[in-house]
Amino acid sequence: MKGHCLCGNVTIELEDINTFEACHCTMCRRWGSGPLMAIHSHLKPDIKGEESMTIYPSSAWAERAFCHKCGTNLYYHQLSSETYVLSLGLFQENPNLTFESQIFIDRKPDYYEFANDTVNLTQQQLFDKFAEKGIRPKD
Repeated sequence: MKGHCLCGNVTIELEDINTFEACHCTMCRRWGSGPLMAIHSHLKPDIKGEESMTIYPSSAWAERAFCHKCGTNLYYHQLSSETYVLSLGLFQENPNLTFESQIFIDRKPDYYEFANDTVNLTQQQLFDKFAEKGIRPKD
């Protein structure tokens, strides 16, 4: 898969992934004014144009990146792993994606609702999955 930010200064390439998720946590909603629609990759993507990126340490265990030229949100990265959660909007050329899951569903505000049938995980259910992998996230 190949994608890029709005201005094209940052390009990202990663393995083909055909599913995406939505995160309803308060940080993601503040970061992008709505749920983060994202592709979940377990491998570090190939990123070009890093000189146009700003990386923000959003918690003790994760960072977020954006293009400082055009403002496009690029990814969320768990520091203790190779996991990258990449903004779905970067990958406009992939029309055959399946909306697979929603996380932090218990943090979703009442003013929107997706009609898709997805796997829905609460904050605790997600953190329990992290604990199984030895990751200790905080809200």
